[in-house]
Amino acid sequence: MKLAGKTAIVTGGGRDIGAAVAIKLAAEGANVAINYFASSKGADAVVAKIEAAGGKAIAVQGDLNNQADVDALVGKTVDAFGGLDILVNNAGGLIARKKIADMELSHWEAVMSLNLTSTFMMTKACLAHMKSGAIVNLASQAARDGGGGGAVAYATSKGAVMTMTRGLAKEVGPEIRVNALCPGMIDTDFHNIHTPDAGRRGFEATAPLKRQGTVEDVADLVLFLACDDSAFITGANIDINGGMLFS
Repeated sequence: MKLAGKTAIVTGGGRDIGAAVAIKLAAEGANVAINYFASSKGADAVVAKIEAAGGKAIAVQGDLNNQADVDALVGKTVDAFGGLDILVNNAGGLIARKKIADMELSHWEAVMSLNLTSTFMMTKACLAHMKSGAIVNLASQAARDGGGGGAVAYATSKGAVMTMTRGLAKEVGPEIRVNALCPGMIDTDFHNIHTPDAGRRGFEATAPLKRQGTVEDVADLVLFLACDDSAFITGANIDINGGMLFS
């Protein structure tokens, strides 16, 4: 197995992409700590699925904009599994679509905190325990193209995650590699909530691969970046969008 003996933290692991990533890493031998904020049933279900397959996992609730919760997540992971090798910064979201002219400062700050500051806080806390390994950040196609209507704050926060990925790769190499994914239209609750169905059908008609992406598509790429198959890749922001944007 590609990750035998390794330990990973997956933030936002109670549903969608995070859940698929946690299951995929565990299937390759990793011990997995699954962070969740509100998706307790989902996180418990992921843990149960991993354990049923013979793997090891724990679920840890936490608000990743709260330093005490960040420290507790990392501490419980190290206590449970004896170390830390992989961090997948998946937690984040759009919150709501708002144009700049209609946006309160509080909304801007909330989006930045959710997507960018939490990534900083988790990364800093984990690096104190990582002697080697990999960090995989979830950015977005919105960081490439500015996003759809009302997504300027979200796109900006994810663009900053891309830049942080590049800078951090220089800072922590060669022992630790840092890469990011830029997902496009992936079939998740994110798009169930924020993207009209007509937009999703239009994507399917226009995309070269003629379908939306799946959470398993994303999990496969996270696994690649987390294991030694990608040993000479760091500082990369990799597109996964069915061919809708060539960067």
